[in-house]
Amino acid sequence: MDFRFAGGVIEWRGPAPFYFVAIPEEESEDIKFAAKGMEYWGQVPVVALIGETEFTTALFPKDGRYLLPVKDVVRRAEQVQVDEVVTVALRVGRR
Repeated sequence: MDFRFAGGVIEWRGPAPFYFVAIPEEESEDIKFAAKGMEYWGQVPVVALIGETEFTTALFPKDGRYLLPVKDVVRRAEQVQVDEVVTVALRVGRR
């Protein structure tokens, strides 16, 4: 994995709740540089690892940094809760 960081899990309520890990600003800047030419609609495809669970998703840009969506299957497998700080390993691109 290319990046490793810790971030807090946040909940965003829309029609259904969504969960994200807020990526720290410094790592967000490094990811933006590494993702040049790979982004689409501002999103960056990634492979992420939380605990023992690896998954693919796309980072969302928000206020100068990125948010990592955390799928329900990942949250359940790793017993991740809102406001919990988790360690994430991340690789830009697809598998």
